[in-house]
Amino acid sequence: MGITKKAAALAVGLGLVTLSACGSSGDDAEGSGSRTVTLVSHNSWAVSKDVVAAFEKQSGHRLKVLEDGDAGQAVNKAILTKDNPQGDVFFGVDNTLLSRALDNGLFQPYEARGADSILPEYRVDEDKHRVTPVDSGDVCVNYDKAWFAEHDLAPPKTFDDLIKPEYKDLLVVENASTSSPGLGFLLGTAAAYGDEGWPDYWKKLKANGVKVVDGWDQAYNEEFSGSAGGKQAKADRPLVVSYASSPPAEVVYADPKPDTAPTGVAEGTCFRQVEYAGLLSNAENPEGGKALLDFLISKTFQDDMPLNMFVYPVREAAQVPEEFAKFGPQAKDPQTMDAEKIAANRDQWVKSWTSLVLR
Repeated sequence: MGITKKAAALAVGLGLVTLSACGSSGDDAEGSGSRTVTLVSHNSWAVSKDVVAAFEKQSGHRLKVLEDGDAGQAVNKAILTKDNPQGDVFFGVDNTLLSRALDNGLFQPYEARGADSILPEYRVDEDKHRVTPVDSGDVCVNYDKAWFAEHDLAPPKTFDDLIKPEYKDLLVVENASTSSPGLGFLLGTAAAYGDEGWPDYWKKLKANGVKVVDGWDQAYNEEFSGSAGGKQAKADRPLVVSYASSPPAEVVYADPKPDTAPTGVAEGTCFRQVEYAGLLSNAENPEGGKALLDFLISKTFQDDMPLNMFVYPVREAAQVPEEFAKFGPQAKDPQTMDAEKIAANRDQWVKSWTSLVLR
C-alpha cells in the first residue's frame, strides 16, 4: 500500500510482473516504442495475465513494468529522475508520501475516465487531478498464532500492549525513512499518542527490544516467524509490522490451504493507507499513460486486485473475493491523519525517529 503498498507474496508477485513486462519487448524491437506504456512501481505490483491482455487489447498499448524496491525507495528515485523518467505512469505513492511527490512536481494533471466511480473518502487533489486513487489497505502489527499458543501468551491488541514486558524482543518493524509500512506505523503512533507523546512511546518500544530492518520483505519474509518465508528462514520474531491483508496471502498461497489463517492482526495498531497512481511529468508516452490510468480504476482491474496485491479496491461496487474478506477484513477503526498534517510533520518526525530509534 506504498500501500504503498504491500502484503502480496513477493515471489508470486514478481512472477506475474515478469510475465507482463516481457510482453512489451517486441514493440521496442520494431522501433515503435510509443506503443509501449511503461509503469514504474514498487515490488508488490501484481496483476493477472488475462487482465494485462485485456488492457493491451483495449488500449492498443503494450504494458511494460519496472519495479523499484520498497514504495519509499521507489518514490524517492522517481523524484530524482523526474526530468528523465523511467516510465510513463508511477503507481505506489501512498498518503504518507503523497505531498512529497506533489511538491516535487512528479506528476502532470490528468483526470482518469471513471474517476467519479471512486469512493468519495479516497479522493484527493480534485482541483488539479495529479493523482488517481487505486487501492487502500491498513498497516498493522501481525502475529504468529502458533507461537503465541505454544507460549500460552495472548497476542497483543493495541499499541500499548507492545511496550509491555511480556512482549519484549518479539516485534520487528521497518525503517520509517526507507519503508512505506514503516512510515505508516510511525504515523499510526503519532496519531495515537499525539505530537508530543509518540517519541516517549518509541523510547519505551526501543527499551522493549523492537528490531528495525530496512524494508517489508526482510521484516515479513526473513524475520517474522508466522510467514511461510519466515518459517523457512527459522525466524524468531512472532510480531511484525505488515498489513491487515497479510493473513489471506498466507492462506491463498499455501499448499494445502489451511482452514484458518496462521497469522492474525492486532487491530488496535492499524493505520489506513491509500495508494495512488499518476502520469509522470515528461512521460514519453502520455497517451498510453492516460489509458493505463483509466484502466487502473476500471472494474476489470479493481476486481482483480485483492487476490494479487492483497489490497482493497477504491471503486464503488468492486468485488472483494470471499477468502480475502474472510481472512483480511479492513480494520474497523484504524488510525488516520490529514494529508496536510502529514506534509507538515513527516520529514521532521522521520528525522526525530531516526535519531531516537537508530542511534
